[in-house]
Amino acid sequence: MSNSYAQAVLRTTDIAEALRAAERLLDLADTGELEVDFEARVSTTCELERLSGAMPEADWWSLGADDRHGSSRAGDVPSDFLPLFMSRWCMPAETVEPFLAAAGTVPAMVRWDFSGWPEAPEAGLDRGGTRGAYVTVCVNARDLYLEEPAADHTLYVHVKQSEPERAVWLAAQVGLEVIGELQMAPL
Repeated sequence: MSNSYAQAVLRTTDIAEALRAAERLLDLADTGELEVDFEARVSTTCELERLSGAMPEADWWSLGADDRHGSSRAGDVPSDFLPLFMSRWCMPAETVEPFLAAAGTVPAMVRWDFSGWPEAPEAGLDRGGTRGAYVTVCVNARDLYLEEPAADHTLYVHVKQSEPERAVWLAAQVGLEVIGELQMAPL
C-alpha cells in the first residue's frame, strides 16, 4: 500500500454541505467496490463510549504524552489510556451517518475508498486506478491527521502524486476549486 496525495476542495461549518459535495465527487468515481474508513481522536470516556458503539472492534492506540502506552493490539482497556486514536476500516457506506452522529465535536475522519477516478481527457488523464482513489471529509479538524482541531470541516480529493491536475479537474466537475497545497495523506 502506498500513500495518496490529498487536495482540499471545500472548507465549511456545515457538515451536510461537506457530505453533499463528497457525494457529488463519488458520483464521478467507479464505486463498484466502495468501502469506508473511520478515524477519530478521543479524549473523554463519553466520546469513547459513543464511538465504540459506532466503530465496533475498532483498533486504538494511546496518544499518551506520558510514558503510558496502550493499544487494542495489547488487549488493554481503552478508558485507561485516554486520549487515544481510534480507527476502523472497510465499513459499509451506510455507517457514515451513525459514525458522524457518534463523533459529535470530536476531530474525526471519513474516507471513502473505491476503484478509481474517471478518465479526464481535457486534463490529459486516463482513468485512474485504486491508488489515489479516495474522498475524505475531516470533521472538526483542519488536517488529515486530525491534529488541528477546528470548528469547521474539510473535504479532500485524493490523487496520485504525479497527477495533481486530477484534483483540479475533479473539483471543477462538482463546482468547487482546490484550496491549499497538495499533501501526502496518511495510510
